Amino acid sequence: MTRQKIQIKKIDNTAARQVTFSKRRRGLFKKAHELSTLCDAEIALVVFSATGKLFEYSSTSTGQVIERRNLQSEGSHRLDPLPSLELQLELGTYATLSKELAEKTRELRWLKGEELQGLDLEELQNIEKLLEGGLRRVTESKDELFFKEISTLQSKVIYVANLQHS
Repeated sequence: MTRQKIQIKKIDNTAARQVTFSKRRRGLFKKAHELSTLCDAEIALVVFSATGKLFEYSSTSTGQVIERRNLQSEGSHRLDPLPSLELQLELGTYATLSKELAEKTRELRWLKGEELQGLDLEELQNIEKLLEGGLRRVTESKDELFFKEISTLQSKVIYVANLQHS
């Protein structure tokens, strides 16, 4: 069974149009993320729905990508040579670090229980395992502190008892 090709034209049914918009938007954002990850490309997507709602995806920062695009178009009007290799390397490092920061920020939000919609079951299970491991380490550290405190208090009780018997 193969998928049928659909005719590309405006969908008349508003509910079906909204469902199609949501699914295709998610697919477009997923493809942008894949392209960014696979090819280390800097990507920004800005989408406005028919109702005017803004949706955006960026591998780094939408503002930075747009600013870079504006600088690029300004530079194309001039006859300057290409940026130096050193500058290109710095821009590449900056893009990589920005992408890494964005990914770590997203992961931190997930660990805080934020922005979980859109994750599949396997991703949610991985987050759950990370949280369980972290909770286990916190509990172990807390227990260790409790045992040290109990030991200290027992030592003090023995010391006070010895003072009273003397």
